[in-house]
Amino acid sequence: MGEDAKVFERLTMLEKILERKRQEIARVKERVSLEELKERVGGHARERDFRQAIYQPGRLCLIAELKRKSPSKGMLRERFDPVSLAQSLEEAGSSALSVLTDEPFFGGHLDFLRDVKQFTEIPVLRKDFIIDAYQLYESLFYQADAVLLIVRALSDGQLSEYLALARELGLDALVEIHNDEELKRAVRVDAKIIGINHRDLTTFTLDTRLSERLIPSIPSGTTVVAESGIQTATDVQRMHRLGVHALLIGEALMSAADVKVKVKELFNGIWDVRQGT
Repeated sequence: MGEDAKVFERLTMLEKILERKRQEIARVKERVSLEELKERVGGHARERDFRQAIYQPGRLCLIAELKRKSPSKGMLRERFDPVSLAQSLEEAGSSALSVLTDEPFFGGHLDFLRDVKQFTEIPVLRKDFIIDAYQLYESLFYQADAVLLIVRALSDGQLSEYLALARELGLDALVEIHNDEELKRAVRVDAKIIGINHRDLTTFTLDTRLSERLIPSIPSGTTVVAESGIQTATDVQRMHRLGVHALLIGEALMSAADVKVKVKELFNGIWDVRQGT
């Protein structure tokens, strides 16, 4: 094993993902420069309002996530047809879709984003590790309506810059946090949508009580999304009582034989899945 490989093996999972992402972006830029990408984006504009879709007073919304695998759980779905899954999840009552576009660690692809967008009518979030302004233009080009900004993966300067650029491009931004300090950083940049990820991206351990602790400190008027570890109807009901506006659910859906049945099971007593209300 070479020295670079040994160093890579000693990194945390998040550090490994970010290092691979830097290499990936460098290769993509060699094929298509930022200037070329900006020209290609041209008149592209966001078509659907992600924040409006997931903020519906009186209704707990579902952001259904499409991912083939994850570093913590391995392969979730061998037969992975993103368009068919997206259509089923839309029919089941999802308010928006989250599409993993990271390939090495999550089995995603940018093409999935565009394909899902073309065959559904609800907003689509690009779920990836955004560490370069290039990726925001890329997201718009592939027809995303929103992007994920992970506070832990960004400096204060990057977080502020990318949030401002996302707004300039017309993209909503789901700003993801994992603790009190990251919440403070998100509030300082006036994040309008805050996602509380119960899974720590450094250790990949779950803390499903994190939302309960952090929600009281989130400013009024902020759209709150709970992420990770939501596996049962009891979990859904608890998040609903906490006042969460939307749930981002991936693993529970992707590991289910029938995603429509799973949505109905999870949201039983919260809303009528068949009617999407």
